[in-house]
Amino acid sequence: MDAAKNAKDKLIEELRSEGYIKSGRVLEAFKKIDRAHFVLDVHKKAAYSDYPLPIPGNATISAPHMHAIQLGLIRLKENDDVLEVGFGSGILLAYISQMTAGRIVGTEINKETFDFGKKNLERAGFENITLLNEDAIRSSVGKFDKIVVSAAAKSIPKKLIDMLKDGGLMIIPVGEYLQRLFVLEKKNGKITRRDAGGVAFVPLTS
Repeated sequence: MDAAKNAKDKLIEELRSEGYIKSGRVLEAFKKIDRAHFVLDVHKKAAYSDYPLPIPGNATISAPHMHAIQLGLIRLKENDDVLEVGFGSGILLAYISQMTAGRIVGTEINKETFDFGKKNLERAGFENITLLNEDAIRSSVGKFDKIVVSAAAKSIPKKLIDMLKDGGLMIIPVGEYLQRLFVLEKKNGKITRRDAGGVAFVPLTS
């Protein structure tokens, strides 16, 4: 067993023991995805540390525990259509691809970040994900069962709510200096909102 596998196994066990990984499906996704494929070469040794790392385009790859929180909150079903806004390194899309056979779309507005995430996903062998270098709020990518926003909005964009199918869920960080992660659920055209705690994400740009 090499050092990288030891570090990955240790991280996963820590995330389980600390209550971040709560379901078997999230656990299996974490076991299958290699975070080292989604960080810069200079940070390979830190790939299995539980903290954010810088990536091109003045962005970051979130800490593993944050990805576990996002995957737990979004409650993916086997055939969900999923949109990630601001996919960054691409790793959350990789996890999602292990958990649903539905349509998966990722948008990233920053070209440098987009190219980095696209290269990571291609190198890791993911071909079932549609990647768009554009602003999801201004695009026409359809409707989704689940939407994950991986950058902090000043307020919740109405366009994203409109893109959510009835019965769907969206998770989105909101705020500038003090950010909260909200879980939105659409039922019969009405939105309920739940606060899932404080977070720190890069700003959502458009």
